[in-house]
Amino acid sequence: MATKRNLYGLDRGQLEALFQELGLQAFRGRQIMKWAYHQGTIDFAAMTDLPLKTRLWLQEHCSWELPHVHDRYLSKDGTVKWLIRIGQGDLVETVLIPDKGRNTLCVSSQVGCVLDCSFCSTGKQGFNGNLNAAEIVGQMAIANAYLAGKSESVTNVVLMGMGEPLLNFDAVLAATNIMMDDHAFGLSKRRVTISTAGVVPGIEKLQQHTDVSLAISLHAPTDELRSTLVPINKKYPIATLLDACRDYVEYLGPARKLVIEYTLMRGVNDQLHHAKALVKVLQKLRCKINLIPFNPFPGSGYERPEDSDIYAFQTVLMRAGFVTMIRTTRGDDIDAACGQLVGMVDDRTKRQQRYRDRLDQEIPAMQVH
Repeated sequence: MATKRNLYGLDRGQLEALFQELGLQAFRGRQIMKWAYHQGTIDFAAMTDLPLKTRLWLQEHCSWELPHVHDRYLSKDGTVKWLIRIGQGDLVETVLIPDKGRNTLCVSSQVGCVLDCSFCSTGKQGFNGNLNAAEIVGQMAIANAYLAGKSESVTNVVLMGMGEPLLNFDAVLAATNIMMDDHAFGLSKRRVTISTAGVVPGIEKLQQHTDVSLAISLHAPTDELRSTLVPINKKYPIATLLDACRDYVEYLGPARKLVIEYTLMRGVNDQLHHAKALVKVLQKLRCKINLIPFNPFPGSGYERPEDSDIYAFQTVLMRAGFVTMIRTTRGDDIDAACGQLVGMVDDRTKRQQRYRDRLDQEIPAMQVH
């Protein structure tokens, strides 16, 4: 029997096209979205404003299927982490961060990550493919089901979980379309953010399809340092990346800003001369800056900066006129903080084993007194 088509993965345009292929009017696609997303009804038989023949066809060929939740963890600070099964065995992680009426969901887009940024635990797991749109949207549906018990819902989505979203462009585009569609989740375009480590062709391509918010994982003010921390910088250096960013923020319009993400690591990129260099690099870019104190994981080789250095770094940026926030560490007791997501990856890059071999060599040496 053929696999049924999971409708959680189809945005409005794709659903309308599906019904037109059946010889029906496009508005049927909008009707079915309202049933599923607004009324929580995924039983085709109950969708009484659809023709009976259509409902029977949908029952035979389509489904509304969420990913399987393998486990759920609750932090002492209220952060929730889901371990979600993808395919036959891989597990990805999704994190919900509640904060004073704001519920931010950190969504994964890939199984592991190909980019291997040096300070990110996800990259050390290797890579085993892309999530499809239904698996991305499903993470939000799972979080909303959890929040429904509190009469709440997800208010903000950031594609900052496992993976590089712009290397899974089509699925991420469809998923963010669904998140922002008034017939589905209905989030504002200001409240759905794609985070990229600097995939310049993907940034350029976004302008042709969407006006979703964009965050750039910069982490260094010079090419020499950034190429060490974020290897994709060797292909798309800072000047090239920021040119694409300026084009995108101009496309968004004068009321919108990009977000610059900057993870602070002790003695690496957290000194005043780094802050001053960052001011120069960003001076012609309409943006706000999130400073992220490094969240440790085994064998990373990096440490969290002193609070005094974090605040001094922020002061330099704010005096230069940048809105600069320090991100509060959340969920670190369940390894749900930024940069700590690992999941379980059937690593076809073999990077995971190389990393573990290195740890086996380094950790005993670190324990010698």
